[in-house]
Amino acid sequence: MPTPSRILLPLDFDNAGQAVDLARLLHADIAGFKVGLELINAAGFDIFDQLNQAAGREVPIFYDCKLHDIPNTVAGATRAIAKRGLWMFNVHASGGSQMMMAAVQAANDADKKPLVIAVTVLTSISEETAQKELGIEGDLAEHVVSLARLAQDAGCDGVVASPREVSAIRAACGSDFLLVIPGVRPAGADLNDQKRVLTPRDAVEAGADYIVVGRPITAATDPLAVARAINEETS
Repeated sequence: MPTPSRILLPLDFDNAGQAVDLARLLHADIAGFKVGLELINAAGFDIFDQLNQAAGREVPIFYDCKLHDIPNTVAGATRAIAKRGLWMFNVHASGGSQMMMAAVQAANDADKKPLVIAVTVLTSISEETAQKELGIEGDLAEHVVSLARLAQDAGCDGVVASPREVSAIRAACGSDFLLVIPGVRPAGADLNDQKRVLTPRDAVEAGADYIVVGRPITAATDPLAVARAINEETS
């Protein structure tokens, strides 16, 4: 019996074949798959059905679409996403409360409601970049918590945030607010383009519900062994 998993595996490929192969191999040992813009634009929306077929069941799919537009457009996109029967999708919290509320309302009206979570600040953004390029004044962690509270007040089910802000968001938003945490790297792994990271165990102990772990698994010689090791570490 596989150890229960908190891993959301990002299928960041430019073709369906690699994604389907990993779905077939790992579906029983992870919590779900994250499908983002690269795979969608390479393989089309049929990829959702292909992943389910590869797993032999309906698997939890997090559509990492990061909607950020006027409320009416986001509501329309949400209605279209909901018809695909996906588990979860995201919007940008920086789109504001009206935009987030439009997404939440459209999701709530769906026959099968997807979870709506909001991206706070990308894990590739450093404190220096936030201040010098994005004009975010003060402490970056405080800004992230502020966006998380805004998302919660708008009715979102949770947020995407860096591991470094997990504890503060959990304290501010409570135990029922879903925290999806990218920027998680096993000890000794290459950080790639992530700036604000923690190990899987540290992220979960800080309060993460799900951890997004990509290249340490997908680029491994034995992806299944790495996924299972992370599951043991976070159980």
